Amino acid sequence: LETLENWVTEIFSEIPNNGLPKPCFHHLTQPFDTPEFHKLYRVVPVRKVHSLNITWALPPQEQYYRVKPLHYISWLVGHEGKGSVLSFLRKKCWALALYGGNGETGFEQNSTYSIFSISVTLTDEGYKHFYEVRLTATRLPYCFPNLWKNEPVSFCLQVAHVVFQYLKMLQQRGPEKRQVIWEEIQKIEANEFHYQEQTDPVDYVESLCENMQMFQKEDFLTGDQLLFEYKPEV
Repeated sequence: LETLENWVTEIFSEIPNNGLPKPCFHHLTQPFDTPEFHKLYRVVPVRKVHSLNITWALPPQEQYYRVKPLHYISWLVGHEGKGSVLSFLRKKCWALALYGGNGETGFEQNSTYSIFSISVTLTDEGYKHFYEVRLTATRLPYCFPNLWKNEPVSFCLQVAHVVFQYLKMLQQRGPEKRQVIWEEIQKIEANEFHYQEQTDPVDYVESLCENMQMFQKEDFLTGDQLLFEYKPEV
């Protein structure tokens, strides 16, 4: 350790400290509040695959790294057991896989916004059901607020409706009743951290440098992996 410290001191000590504050872009609020974002896009794939991708632009969540609310929500959404979204869709033969989450760095997580996405790999039958139901925006006030008002929505919403109904159920039940799930996630992530395989030293140092820009000093080594505090209000 002493040798490594001497190397770091020798190599980096001549880099000047300009005393400048960390760049902040909090004044750029709601960057995705545009007509182009509040739409359904159909993209013809190169491969024969049907995929439904739903994306939300949220206020920046990086300040809550000790709680990791998006990681917690992605765990609930991505659950594959009884009572899950994927379990229901598979019983209907509508979906093969489902993933939800946030990359926690870079484009998906910064000081301006946070992205949360859910991706559903549809079967041919699921693709048909995606486009067969006619709903109105008044039935989905939590999906697309202030978007279509009371005008009818005549595109694929049956599979999407299931996803939004599940999120609505989580919202109505509240996080207070699910602390035990958060604690399970906390234990799992702690075990994975303690028994993880050794990574490439260069990649590890690069990761630590990124952590130094986002976390408190005491969390440089663990802030991107561990869950520390359960805060239902977050």
